[in-house]
Amino acid sequence: MIQVRQLSKLHGVARTRKCAILLERAQLELSEIGDGSSVTPRMAELLAYARDLAAFLAGEAESSPELAAAAGACLKGLARLEYPLAFRAIDDFRHVLMRISGQAPADWDLHDFVSPRASAAEGLARAFLPGLKVYLEDIRSPFNVGTILRTAEALGFEEILLSAGCADPLHPRALRSSMGAVDLIPWRRCSPDELPGFGPVFALELGGCPLDTFVFPDRGLLILGSEELGVSESCLALAEGRRVSIPMRGIKASINVAVAFGIAAQAWISSI
Repeated sequence: MIQVRQLSKLHGVARTRKCAILLERAQLELSEIGDGSSVTPRMAELLAYARDLAAFLAGEAESSPELAAAAGACLKGLARLEYPLAFRAIDDFRHVLMRISGQAPADWDLHDFVSPRASAAEGLARAFLPGLKVYLEDIRSPFNVGTILRTAEALGFEEILLSAGCADPLHPRALRSSMGAVDLIPWRRCSPDELPGFGPVFALELGGCPLDTFVFPDRGLLILGSEELGVSESCLALAEGRRVSIPMRGIKASINVAVAFGIAAQAWISSI
């Protein structure tokens, strides 16, 4: 990371945005090396860096009253360099900097995220339910693909299968939303012709059996359709009438595909 004194060469939005990026890097490293039970020398170094950065912005004449106040609040949280209070103070300050500089916030889940590197180093084996798979048919949004990978990994799915028309799980936006899950859960491209070989096939689609009365298989494959068109007729045919739906009462009656997957996936797992 650059030295704090070098930030004086930047001004305006460029300085604010750079500070937000530096704090983000510090948080990501803190989340990988610490569990909050104790403060290691490297953690103390990172917290001290964040404190120096906040002190710099708090004392700068160029800082707006809002920025200076946020920097002061961060300094209070970092006064004793204790985790997780200090970690929360950094996060709050970073989001103020992002808002001031016009950056959109992202869901980093820094507190619970365990990187693939850390998992491998600690010899952690991924637990999953054998035979539980999900097929993504032409889901175009990298954000949705990454979010589904993250949810499937967290809930214990064995594997993710993707159609040729699906967004790339290695797209930067997919990597951002998957939070490292792309390196934890197996995934691969798959032709619809291969789907019957994975056990009972059923689709999440409108017009099916309500979620609370649907009889889920003990193992099998759940098909998710595209954001705009839903599950194709050919894939619905593979499901042979096994269609599950989420009851909705609102005027919009529409749920994001990644959210819908989370609801259906939890119901499936709870039924096993």
